[in-house]
Amino acid sequence: MEVILKVFGMVNAVPDFREHPKVINGCTDLFTDVFGDNGRPARSAVGMGSLPGDISIEIEAIVLLKG
Repeated sequence: MEVILKVFGMVNAVPDFREHPKVINGCTDLFTDVFGDNGRPARSAVGMGSLPGDISIEIEAIVLLKG
């Protein structure tokens, strides 16, 4: 059984964009759809002026795997 503990999302955005949490909602919604309540993590969402390779979003997740 997997438990998604924490998600940290970085959104490549222009300075006046303020909807970073809404962008990262897609990730946490997917985890919840796949893992149910075990996929509902604590999370952070921030805006960045740039990301490597000019990617749009970078997600870091901490997952607990139980055997």
